[in-house]
Amino acid sequence: MDLTAEFYLQTIDTVFVRHALPEGRMTYRGRKIDLSSIRHVALMTVEGEKDDISGVGQTEAAHRLCSQIPSSMRVHYVQPNVGHYGVFNGSRFATEIAPRIQAFIQDQKTNRSCWQGQFRPARQPRASSATASCVKSEPACGTRERLVRASN
Repeated sequence: MDLTAEFYLQTIDTVFVRHALPEGRMTYRGRKIDLSSIRHVALMTVEGEKDDISGVGQTEAAHRLCSQIPSSMRVHYVQPNVGHYGVFNGSRFATEIAPRIQAFIQDQKTNRSCWQGQFRPARQPRASSATASCVKSEPACGTRERLVRASN
């Protein structure tokens, strides 16, 4: 990722030094960012077991912060025997991590097709909104078991 130094340092300060995002104090254009209002986006987090930059569990914390995402739309994976950079570098990414990510994406696609007709609008979209918000009214159709087995 190519970021300006100012943006990178601001992000580190806001998220990791002042903890404004996880503590619910981070704002964007004057409005507080509420991660618990995320409901309809699947979340997969990946960490290296031997991460020497961010401690194990730091990525997994996103699951607690995004508390309204249904459990059927979440997965956390810790890759054994790799550090921070090892998660996305080398052959382990291609042979062990990427297949888990692909399985998660496929699982979510399958769940979305099972949910068709089971979504209802949560509220009328504003004129500037490109898409309507939806609420899942029925549980997912059980394909998560395949993913959990693939992740273990």
